[in-house]
Amino acid sequence: MEVLVASSSVDAGISCWDIQTGAEQLRYKSCVSPSHGLVCVGRSFLASSQLREAKTASGSIFYWSWTKPQVEVKSFPAEQIGPLAANTEGTYIVGGGLSGDIYLWEVASGKLLRKWNAHYLGVSCLVFSDDDSLLISGSMDGNIRVWSLLMIFDDYRRQQAPFAYEYNFMEHSSRVTDIKVGYGGANADMVSASKDKTCKVWSLSKGKLLRSIVFPSEIEAIVIDPAERVFYAGSSDGNIYVAALHTEIPSSKNHGLYIIGSFPNQSKVNCLEYSTSRNILISGSDDGWVRLWNVSSRKTIGKFRHEKGPVNNIVIVRQPYTCSQTSNRKRGSLLPPLEKYVNSTDDEDTDTKTVINFQKTIGDSMDATYLSSFVVNNQIKELQQQGSASSEMEMERLKHDNKKSVQTIQQWKKMYGNLHQFCVNELLEEGAEPCKLVGCSNKG
Repeated sequence: MEVLVASSSVDAGISCWDIQTGAEQLRYKSCVSPSHGLVCVGRSFLASSQLREAKTASGSIFYWSWTKPQVEVKSFPAEQIGPLAANTEGTYIVGGGLSGDIYLWEVASGKLLRKWNAHYLGVSCLVFSDDDSLLISGSMDGNIRVWSLLMIFDDYRRQQAPFAYEYNFMEHSSRVTDIKVGYGGANADMVSASKDKTCKVWSLSKGKLLRSIVFPSEIEAIVIDPAERVFYAGSSDGNIYVAALHTEIPSSKNHGLYIIGSFPNQSKVNCLEYSTSRNILISGSDDGWVRLWNVSSRKTIGKFRHEKGPVNNIVIVRQPYTCSQTSNRKRGSLLPPLEKYVNSTDDEDTDTKTVINFQKTIGDSMDATYLSSFVVNNQIKELQQQGSASSEMEMERLKHDNKKSVQTIQQWKKMYGNLHQFCVNELLEEGAEPCKLVGCSNKG
């Protein structure tokens, strides 16, 4: 089952529908979310930052389970949080502050693992790459910065590097409104939108701008076609524009360079998503409607009505029906709230480190999820208190896993160094080969 979730910048709660049947699943209460402030965490629960009128007020982030309309967990960060992002496994939640700081929390423990000054002005959007190796942030000042998670967690590398970020893109002249990343991790292409009426296409592998596309009005939201041939740009003039990602696609005579066409949305477009399973485009608008579009005919094939106010966030969640209720009843509201400060734990001797835990996924592929040693140590303490023989065996297993994870990190670092040296040697050999050929021709 694929679920569509929508929220608003006014206190209209969160709406939730089954995309296929159109049936409303549940309406969640008490949510006033900013743009990009709604996220699904590991398909387990919803999280949303909350708008506050006073700029001096502390921030707030709420959790909702899939089965209860009431807020289950309330967190109060040190400042107001705008955009939120979560990695695929739901291990981390990242929030962007009005001060320009970025906060990275571990979901299982609620610990604030990292906080750093990312931008001069407030953070306007946050997104992970598809492999969760990169975090990309956009700002009110128009800057876009690309952060490596390995760099964020590696204190030594961060201290040795000239900058904490991988790239700093400064080509936008106004607030960044949206960022979307294609497939391919660090080799993917990325599209950004801004209040300066442009969308820009970037190469993450080369760290440079590929093209800039000028639109008739401000672009509020973008989404990339799954085939990555085009992207859709929702504008403040009520149109959804279709733009080419590749030069071989011809532009329309009625629009600017690289713009293929458009279709009317009837109201300012605030957010866009794409359902790959149904091959439909979904838009959220100022008029409170969520519209479903056939991308071939560019006509609406359905629409949902939010309770009130503009729709400023839509999220598509692939939620298997069989595990939706059972897992959440077991889980309940056991997750702790997010901490306000780094290392704000009662245990003064706790040294927070990051270890890597491998988990089997569907298809027998191995994905790395990151846990802090704080969580592992807590599990060990709980088992020690139980005192049974089986608990002692489980405790030894956890200790072994912890040690093995730390060893894996060292192996990754060594492999990275060997790979880097191999690439350097290959480049040097390629550069030397033409010189040899030139020398041979001169001798002849």
